[in-house]
Amino acid sequence: MTQILQRYFDAFNAGDTDAMLDCLSEDVRHHVNEGQVRTGKALFAEFNAHMTRCYKERLTDMVLFEAEGGRRMAAEFVVNGTYLATDEGLPEAKGQTYRLPAGSFFDVDEDGLICRVTTYYNLADWVAQVSA
Repeated sequence: MTQILQRYFDAFNAGDTDAMLDCLSEDVRHHVNEGQVRTGKALFAEFNAHMTRCYKERLTDMVLFEAEGGRRMAAEFVVNGTYLATDEGLPEAKGQTYRLPAGSFFDVDEDGLICRVTTYYNLADWVAQVSA
């Protein structure tokens, strides 16, 4: 069942938002590390457009987990990134690179689509890296 996660993360690494959206239910709930929960594919796509403008990221060292029954999943990975454009409320972007451990948690609906994405990382670690 983790194939849906593999497709999702392959699309992320390819910078292919449309392919990521294909993995999501229409009413996906997107819980970001800092900020409000976004509901629906349109808001997910809007978030991705913002992230693509500000950051170039590739995920490595991926480990996927599946809970019994395949409806809950998780991923642990390392975010390898470049800070491209200043994100509001964060340090100024100057092309800084960063390497950050992170994790995501997922719910999968009865159709096999991702209906919840929750991502966590250490924002203070990221700020320290791009401020150095």
